[in-house]
Amino acid sequence: MKKSFLKFKYVYLSLFFVLSGCYSFKGTSIPANVTTFMLQNFEVQALNAPPDIDQGFSEALRDKIRSQSRLNQVNVNGDVEFSGSITEYSIQPVAAREGELSELTRLQISVSVNYVSWVNEEDKWTNKFSRFAEFDSSTDFSSVQESLTEEIYEQIMEDIFNKAFNNW
Repeated sequence: MKKSFLKFKYVYLSLFFVLSGCYSFKGTSIPANVTTFMLQNFEVQALNAPPDIDQGFSEALRDKIRSQSRLNQVNVNGDVEFSGSITEYSIQPVAAREGELSELTRLQISVSVNYVSWVNEEDKWTNKFSRFAEFDSSTDFSSVQESLTEEIYEQIMEDIFNKAFNNW
């Protein structure tokens, strides 16, 4: 009985080590020779965007990459580089109600991102990421603008991170 327990224990441990090497809890697939990233401030091309949206978005994306990867931020010559622009910031009614008024209003933000890996020069892309959040039209937009913008940022940054580091 003791031999079968030891045999089971070794099989279990072997299986654990083999499987733990195949799976990453964060799911990132960053090559080992990629250790740094550079992120240029995003430009604002959206006409109705708040004047500081570029700084807020750029800093939030830097924080996400620093906190959810092992990459170190550098100011020049990163192994991977991000740049881009905020191309859309729009507020539109989306759900009509009686009397030509809108029940819901949508804030939509779109970002164009350029990604280049200098370690693997074939790994480069330009992609547009767009997300929205809706709010009750009777609510004053200025009272929900910050929370909606942060919600949209989170969604877009997750999309960018997954495209760059998870091959999605």
